[in-house]
Amino acid sequence: MFSYRHAFHAGSHADVLKHTMLIAILRHLTQKDAGLTVIDTHAGAGLYRLDGDYAGTSGEAADGVVKLFAALAPADGAKAAILDVAPLLQDYLEMVAGFNPSGQLKIYPGSPFIVQQLLREEARDKLKLFELHPTDSKALAANIAQLKAGRQVAVARQDGFEGLKAFLPPPSRRALVLIDPSYEIKSDYAKVSACIQDSFQRFSTGTYAVWYPVIPRPEAHELPRRLKTLATQAGKPWLHATLAIGQADDRNIPGEPDRGQGLTASGMFVVNPPHTLKPALQAALPQLLQLLGRGRGKGQIVESGG
Repeated sequence: MFSYRHAFHAGSHADVLKHTMLIAILRHLTQKDAGLTVIDTHAGAGLYRLDGDYAGTSGEAADGVVKLFAALAPADGAKAAILDVAPLLQDYLEMVAGFNPSGQLKIYPGSPFIVQQLLREEARDKLKLFELHPTDSKALAANIAQLKAGRQVAVARQDGFEGLKAFLPPPSRRALVLIDPSYEIKSDYAKVSACIQDSFQRFSTGTYAVWYPVIPRPEAHELPRRLKTLATQAGKPWLHATLAIGQADDRNIPGEPDRGQGLTASGMFVVNPPHTLKPALQAALPQLLQLLGRGRGKGQIVESGG
């Protein structure tokens, strides 16, 4: 169960979707004065090197953040592919660029570091991080220690599905929960549904964001349908967004190893989403598809209910 390492997938198109939405949600939630608790159930290592062995081997960032920066922030001074960049994408670009002051895209911030950048000291916002993988948990603790964030950020080597329960409801009665397990084993899909159902009973007014891969597996297709049903039964509004970059026509690039198609689509399901999220995505996702789409099967969806 510990073979999955997010470092292989850092900066992929799935990360671009997940993190643009995460930033947009946090921007809205931190507008209120009351403190916010953010809980990341599967935090990973927190920071990743795009020029390291893992990311370099998979090459997934090339179809994600690297491609996006090349199109919207070309280093050679060339004209950007889109002049009127959607605010959600611009915010994401600036966030990632902030971790790369040299101008070279070498570091990719995972969810923990993106969230920490947006927390407010004056509001006493808190970040709770769970990671069970022994290597990633150790790396996460070391990376977070460099922030010198004190009590603002807490790291636990624990199953996030179980660890989450102790923090709901939070003292401030305001929370964002990010749930993005590896789905390495198919039981993760059922665990996500059960986690959401249990969380509703503990704290129904929190914002819950679930990332999942869109793959040819029955459990993956059933998950968003199940989450819609749970949200509807609880009387909670929801938003569902997917991004499919499509099949590449030819992955055999001369002089480079054949990496295959890899993951071509992913989705985010948000319960109790900010009202600003849907219009922001409707402006951003067509641009993302224009820039990252690569062939047959590409597309994007934004739907909501409740």
